[in-house]
Amino acid sequence: MCPSCNARRMVATAAHLSDHVLPPLPLRQWVLSVPKRLRYFLHDDAALQGVVVRILLRAIERCLREHSPGSSAVARLGAVVFIHRFGSALNAHLHFHCCIIDGVFAPAGAADAAAGVVFHEASGLAAAAVATVQTQVRHRVLRACVRRGLLEPGDRDEMGGWAHGGGFSLDAAVRIEGADRAGRERLLRYCARPPFALEHLHQHDAEHLVYDIAKPRPDGPRALVLTPLELIDKIAALVPPPRVHRHRYYGVLAPNAPLRAAVTALAPLPVPVPAAGTPDAAPHRAAARYLWAMLLARTPRVLPAGRIYEVFPLTCAFCHAAMRPAGSTLGVRIIAFITEPSTVRQILEHLGEPTRPPRFAPARGPPLWEAVTAAPPADNDPHWEQAAQPLPEIDFDQRLAW
Repeated sequence: MCPSCNARRMVATAAHLSDHVLPPLPLRQWVLSVPKRLRYFLHDDAALQGVVVRILLRAIERCLREHSPGSSAVARLGAVVFIHRFGSALNAHLHFHCCIIDGVFAPAGAADAAAGVVFHEASGLAAAAVATVQTQVRHRVLRACVRRGLLEPGDRDEMGGWAHGGGFSLDAAVRIEGADRAGRERLLRYCARPPFALEHLHQHDAEHLVYDIAKPRPDGPRALVLTPLELIDKIAALVPPPRVHRHRYYGVLAPNAPLRAAVTALAPLPVPVPAAGTPDAAPHRAAARYLWAMLLARTPRVLPAGRIYEVFPLTCAFCHAAMRPAGSTLGVRIIAFITEPSTVRQILEHLGEPTRPPRFAPARGPPLWEAVTAAPPADNDPHWEQAAQPLPEIDFDQRLAW
């Protein structure tokens, strides 16, 4: 849950998807929210999450085929799905962000992936088409919950008759053009963002923290006032279960899809043919891990969460101007990113800076308990007994739980 680590993961995921996975084609974001009654079942059930995603993508694929001129029944979509378990107010709100290429892919030959692929771009996708997809997803998800024994048939009929979509919400208003590389990467960073941002959290007093809500409701509070234990409780509820992917690939972008090699971002690159008599060289695979310095240079305005230890490396510490590439003649220039530990250590020693990280402070108790135990109790202090820790009602040996 470290904001800095999650910010780095967010930028690295967006860079990888933009460089190696998604082709330079129009991209549309589909966001699905389900009723609160179903979020309770979806929160810890990864299999049910997969069922809901497949239902959504099948309905979207059929919609894209209908609005893509020249497409056929074998045309497939390409999608990357992000499952968000959080809301803007540190609340548990499971919903789905789907980055879907705005069109469908079909083999150039008759069901022959080796003959190439043809992309049919969708057009005329209005609000009525999105509402139709939402209605289909609503009925199919409720039926799937009845088959799994999560809902009774009477409850399904009741929820199916609710007004305003019955708690289901589907939005597809955000569309990025194929030539807008910066917009596509910005959208991917938004879909892969961490649960909370550190710049929204600040200390109010010794006992309370304040978290500013990014998108407050008109009738709701603008900030949350929490104790440290309440903050930990909220953050712990947002931790995803182990061995669960943060994002998933579907359609032609799936790992075993026949058309994946022909539609990814690296597909147009020519493959060298080995000379006669020479063994086939292993295919070169680009590194999926990016250096953090390169990510900062790639996205100088990533967001405030990209600041590591309250320092933004691409901003001048004296004039606070944005640094420019080495070929620029204006402002502060970036000469090089030094990543070798020995070189970094020599530079720090020459500047008189410490070469080792600071030691962690020892753990301490709650501030109120320290304040009370720091001084001996007075005989006439009425608050001493209230601040003392009460004895447990049950004598429980915690070593047995380990």
